[in-house]
Amino acid sequence: MLPILTSGAYSLAMSRTPRNLVIKTTAGLDRPEATNQAFTVAAGAVAAGAEVSLWLTGESAWFALPGRAADLVLEHAAPLQDLLASILEAGSVTLCTQCAARRGITEDDVLPGVRVAGSAVFVEEILADGAQALVY
Repeated sequence: MLPILTSGAYSLAMSRTPRNLVIKTTAGLDRPEATNQAFTVAAGAVAAGAEVSLWLTGESAWFALPGRAADLVLEHAAPLQDLLASILEAGSVTLCTQCAARRGITEDDVLPGVRVAGSAVFVEEILADGAQALVY
């Protein structure tokens, strides 16, 4: 399910050529608003037609596991599991290799569609022509 953009936001998004958007989030249940903002921006960019790569690092690493996105409940915000589903449907989600290892998470543990990769891949993505990086 892709998030719904207001007509003004949709018109603005469609009037420009979307660039690649790489979003890195380090927040988890410890900072629910920052976490939700990262996922909301990623899902909104997917809906606008941008190529989106969401990186789960630090405490966000837990959201790569099945069912964990449902643990974040934030009033007046779209459910994190719905945002994650829309990002996985049309974008990419990557779990930081070191962050996974520190938490005992393996590739066999993560949601379908989530890849595990390290900093070299992140640097490659953010240095690509036309890329915009955001960190939450």
